[in-house]
Amino acid sequence: MTAQEFKDILYNGIWKQNTGIVQLLGLCPILAVSNSVVNAVSLGLATTLVMALSGAVIAPIRQFVPKETRIPVFILIIAVLVTVVQFVMNAYMYALYVVLGIFIPLIVTNCIVLARVEAFASKNPALESALDGTAMGLGLTAVLAVLGGIREIFGRGTLLSGIDMVFGETAKSLVITVVPDYHGFLLAILPPGAFITLGMLIASKNWLNLRAERKASGANARVTPIEGGHSPASHG
Repeated sequence: MTAQEFKDILYNGIWKQNTGIVQLLGLCPILAVSNSVVNAVSLGLATTLVMALSGAVIAPIRQFVPKETRIPVFILIIAVLVTVVQFVMNAYMYALYVVLGIFIPLIVTNCIVLARVEAFASKNPALESALDGTAMGLGLTAVLAVLGGIREIFGRGTLLSGIDMVFGETAKSLVITVVPDYHGFLLAILPPGAFITLGMLIASKNWLNLRAERKASGANARVTPIEGGHSPASHG
């Protein structure tokens, strides 16, 4: 894998083909657990780990799996990996495990994971597949972090609320009070708030893409030769 291929995989996963705001896959967990940064990032990292491992495991065996049975086989492998992650969280982060609840085992049926396995890992080597899964997962985690941060600030006036579920009671001092004596904005932490905030993130992504395209087209127009072989700048 060349350096350019490495950059392309990261760029596609984190920005160009971001699963949360471009492909719009796995919206159910995105909207359900993004009411705080800790919940959102935790599920995002768990999904990232499963995507990276599933890509690394499936890529080497893809040629031995018949086409007729590849989907059941892929789902079985993903289910095993999710079960391992679920047991680890249950053992070491039980409080967080309880809060995330059903959305951890539902990673098995998350279309993000299966889509990348089918579209990329089944056609590429193990290293590239693991990197693609990691990039796609980190792109999802970034969206979850921003979404969770916005909703938590507007909904509770804090950041990192619940971080003690990950690092223990001593981590409560890491909670940031953004707005003191804040009484909360219920809409922000309810499902409608999730839809509104996600829509704003999608609109922002589209605006940035459009702005970049206009800049690129403007730069090309300034250097494009006109009749006679001269660029517009040479006529000034």
